[in-house]
Amino acid sequence: MYVSRKNALTWLMALCLIGSAVARIVIPGLKGSEVSLNVWSQIVLPIFATVLYVLITLMDGKERFYKTAIPVWILGIYFGITMLDYFSSPMVLGLYWIAIVFFCVLYTQITSGVVRQVWLLLFLFACPLGALGYLRREAILVGNWLAASAILPDVLLVLGWILLVFAIRIHPVNEYHPTWGDRNDGRRVRSLPPMNQMVPYIMVNRNSATNYFTESLEISHVERYIRQKRREGLTNFGITHVLLACYARTIARYPSLNRFVSGQKVFSRGNDIQFCMTIKKEMHSDAPETVIKVHLSPYDTAEDVYNKLNAQVEKVKNTPLDSDFDNTAHALTLIPGVFLKFTVWLLKTLDYFGLLPKFLLEISPFHGSVFFTSMGSLGIPPIYHHLYDFGNLPVFCSFGMKRRALEVQEDGQVVQKKYVDVKFCLDERIVDGFYYAAFFKHYKRVLLHPEVLDAPPEEVVQDAE
Repeated sequence: MYVSRKNALTWLMALCLIGSAVARIVIPGLKGSEVSLNVWSQIVLPIFATVLYVLITLMDGKERFYKTAIPVWILGIYFGITMLDYFSSPMVLGLYWIAIVFFCVLYTQITSGVVRQVWLLLFLFACPLGALGYLRREAILVGNWLAASAILPDVLLVLGWILLVFAIRIHPVNEYHPTWGDRNDGRRVRSLPPMNQMVPYIMVNRNSATNYFTESLEISHVERYIRQKRREGLTNFGITHVLLACYARTIARYPSLNRFVSGQKVFSRGNDIQFCMTIKKEMHSDAPETVIKVHLSPYDTAEDVYNKLNAQVEKVKNTPLDSDFDNTAHALTLIPGVFLKFTVWLLKTLDYFGLLPKFLLEISPFHGSVFFTSMGSLGIPPIYHHLYDFGNLPVFCSFGMKRRALEVQEDGQVVQKKYVDVKFCLDERIVDGFYYAAFFKHYKRVLLHPEVLDAPPEEVVQDAE
């Protein structure tokens, strides 16, 4: 379910909830508050939850409205503490807490789409509104509005919720939207067989779960394709662009290669192929290095890949300032050693639970779909580059310089062919060996006919849910 900021009812809800927060400050201020614990549990706690509810709804209600369940559970604690002043019977209090838990659970189930009947929220919100009226029935009946004003903040809160019910919409069934357990950089794959779900708990570190794969790619067709693209005006078009475009095109057929493991769970990036690469600003040994990240799509053509990659490279080479990655790394080095170790531990912990901010995920070279490194530009063969235990990068590809080989054909003729050797380090926890084999077979088939990269794929297969 989602709500839109364009709906006037959403803003009316926000107005009611902000009014509720203000009333919680004004009313006790007029009466005076006796106990500090009462201030924290009856003023600070509900104000924090109310403001958080408004912020989540207005800022991320389109995609993550389900997260409003967090402030609802906090408000559940507040209402539970409130009733300690009204009921002395342990049985009644126990039943009341059961009702609160039921309220919070049902709200969570509805807003996360497990239960799709929005009208149930009206019934859900009518219950606390009726309970509030019942608790202050004597003051209301005799017209003692000063005593009745004590429930004004809660009444405004519930009225805001009721208004919001009429602003809630349901995403189409055939579209996937984030829900509990998903991360900022991927959705959790929930349909894995039990064994595949257990493997990340057995092989905890990425390096201990790495498989090594080497292949020689025949590039006669690729070289002709590169010359053709350069004649068409793509002056810097090279083998890196072809290999990367081919990788994106193969993911269109085998999307599970765009998965990753974080927090012992398997996630999919969907159509967001995050390509990372280390580049030098100048080609000499003392030149500084930096890392670029390019967002590709299974729908990209070779020209799309060329434009996206070159735009990032030119941006880094032509700017006198350091990249966001360099600036962040420099800021971390200013932290003293002991505290830096704690900072890295904290970042790892946040990453484990999927709580790293989006801007850190964006600049991090340890979070992505694939890391390419060109040993050919250095004039050496490819290497096996280890995967990083920090982050979630599942594939590291290294390719070397071009080489020639003489081969005897079936008719006895000796032919000279050109090859590029590639080496992959692969996280075996995201897919099985059969899937990897099918991926690389298709990858080689596309390289034999690189002209197919001139047009978007006819079909893009979506990863399992």
